[in-house]
Amino acid sequence: MHVAIGGTFNVLHAGHITLFEKAFQIADCLFVGICSDEFASGSRGKVNPLKVRMDAVAAFLDAWGGRYEICVIDDPYGPAAEMDDLDAIVVSEETEDNAKAINALRLSKGLYPLQIKTVPMLTDKGGERISSSSILSARLRICVGSENPVKVQAVRAVMERIYGPFELSCFPADNGIGDQPVDGETIEGARNRALAALQDNDLGVGIEAGVFDMLDGLYDIQYCAIVDRDGRLTYGSGPAFRYPDRVADEVRKGLPVGQAFPKVYGTEALGRSKGAIGFLSEGILDRQRLTEQSVLAAMVPRIRKDLYDEE
Repeated sequence: MHVAIGGTFNVLHAGHITLFEKAFQIADCLFVGICSDEFASGSRGKVNPLKVRMDAVAAFLDAWGGRYEICVIDDPYGPAAEMDDLDAIVVSEETEDNAKAINALRLSKGLYPLQIKTVPMLTDKGGERISSSSILSARLRICVGSENPVKVQAVRAVMERIYGPFELSCFPADNGIGDQPVDGETIEGARNRALAALQDNDLGVGIEAGVFDMLDGLYDIQYCAIVDRDGRLTYGSGPAFRYPDRVADEVRKGLPVGQAFPKVYGTEALGRSKGAIGFLSEGILDRQRLTEQSVLAAMVPRIRKDLYDEE
């Protein structure tokens, strides 16, 4: 059976999981519609970027292991109003009327109506309806000073281990340095991103990779800066690795690392997730895991705040 489900999925919560579990029970193939940034922002407050929301849903569906497709929707009906190979739609009590409107549209187009599978709304211990808005208002708010999904997911992976559930957002902060930070500019760029991301959040996180000339060649070191509402800044770095000399020569001539690799090796296989470290280590270490180490290092003085307050 082909089943549809749709929503903003701003923060995946127990209510969403219940909807998906109902769909998994009956679906051979699941079609998931996720609201575009423009459509989502018109009906609610702060919304995480589409890429972040899509990645979270995809990760959950990958764990399910069944067939699925994700599409972006710009109106309340999406493709469910016109797909001729769709059998059912799973909705919450809150959105059941919308499913009925979709069926009315389908009938007007000569299509058969969908089976509507309605899932009761979940409530928390206080009897309040579980929603992304209620979760976001109660959670720690952390903002990453970049829309790069690798950086966002690295921060999510580290902070969930430390804080548990929290609100994660991102902001396209300027590093104030340029495309290729060198030496101390790297730390400055991370700090600039963190400060720009703080806004009205609890923590602002800035991540910056730069090049450093060392004894035997040009090294990459990634720095993370984290600032809180009290203005306290903490820093951390990931492990350093050396670039091949041919790449280093191009960087010293003024090319950013991301342009030097394709010029030297004739490939654009680095991508936004694999990165230089994935290319050089043949996939043993990828960019996200490298980034996670710098974020965790910056959190060390916050994890054991009692010890650092002794200084």
